[in-house]
Amino acid sequence: MASLQRINPCLWYDNQAEEAARFYVSVFRDSSLGAVSYYSAEGHDIHGRPAGSVMTVEFVLEGQSFLALNGGPQFTFTEAISLMINCHSQEEIDYYWDALTANGGQPSECGWLKDRFGVSWQVAPVQLDELLRDPDRRKADRVMHAMLQMQKIDLAEIMRAAEGA
Repeated sequence: MASLQRINPCLWYDNQAEEAARFYVSVFRDSSLGAVSYYSAEGHDIHGRPAGSVMTVEFVLEGQSFLALNGGPQFTFTEAISLMINCHSQEEIDYYWDALTANGGQPSECGWLKDRFGVSWQVAPVQLDELLRDPDRRKADRVMHAMLQMQKIDLAEIMRAAEGA
C-alpha cells in the first residue's frame, strides 16, 4: 500500500479474503489490490490453515486502505458494523446497490444491504443526511418516513418527501 493509515479496517473472512478483495476492487473506481501474505507451516497448531494458503490481502478502495484476513469460521460479519457509500446521484445508488447485491447479496432496509460475503453496506445519497438534519422538523420527519419505507433509496422519492409532495 502507498501509505500506512493510522486506522485500517481488517475484514475477517473464513477463506474468501482474496475473492472478496478482488470483487471490491472490481466494483469501486480508484481501487487496487496490494500485497498478499500466505500462511506457513509455522503456527499450524494454532491457526490450522494449510501452508501456502492466503492469510491476508491488502486492498484500497477509493483511497481507503483495507486488510482482508482469512481467519477461519469462528467469527462472521454482523450489521453492527457497516461500510457506508456516499452517493451523489440515483445512478450511483443503483450501480453500487446492484453490484453489491449481485450473486447472493441481500437487500435490507433503508439503504442497507449485505454483499455475498456477509459484509453490510449502506448505500445512501449525500442529500439524505442533510435532509434528516434539516431544522424544519416536519420536513425531516417526512424524509425519515419515506426512507423507512424503502430498501434501496429512491432519491427522487426522498426529494418529493422533503418538498412535502
